[in-house]
Amino acid sequence: MKKDARYSCYPFMREKASTVDFEIRTDSLTTHIGMALTAVKKEEVEVVAQDLSTILPMAYHVNGSVRGKLAVTEEDLAWLSARYDFYVSYVKVEIQSFVLPQGTEAATALHVCRSEAKKSYRILHKVSDEKEVPTILFDYLGLLANVFFVMAVYMNKQAGIAEIPFVSKSYPMKKKKEKK
Repeated sequence: MKKDARYSCYPFMREKASTVDFEIRTDSLTTHIGMALTAVKKEEVEVVAQDLSTILPMAYHVNGSVRGKLAVTEEDLAWLSARYDFYVSYVKVEIQSFVLPQGTEAATALHVCRSEAKKSYRILHKVSDEKEVPTILFDYLGLLANVFFVMAVYMNKQAGIAEIPFVSKSYPMKKKKEKK
């Protein structure tokens, strides 16, 4: 007799392959993007809300692209790259140093998304030890983490909140060469 589906939260849960961990991690990423979108809408920064509305389903496309058909295209990657360039054009001064993940509710939610994207990237690497993974998925997730970072800084800038640089006690900072 087949077990009642209500007791199963995910059909592949008992598999040993890292694909399962990747799918669970990208599900978490997608959920956090939804939470960030809610916070961004509260802060009424429409450009970020529109971009997150596009990114939200893309995170699930990344999720399914390992077990199923590749659903991330070069056009998707180009769009994300253009969005990165857009935000950097507004925050290039603020992102010259490593900053603490703080600020508005939306900015901190975007920092969580950044961290979740990095975790997804890392697990994708483990999947690639077990099976072939299209390079575009690594490119998309790496860029996505960076987009979330510049979006977070952009949200703080829109709210007039200064970034707080993080100065590591563990890693010495290299001095920048002066231009002659």
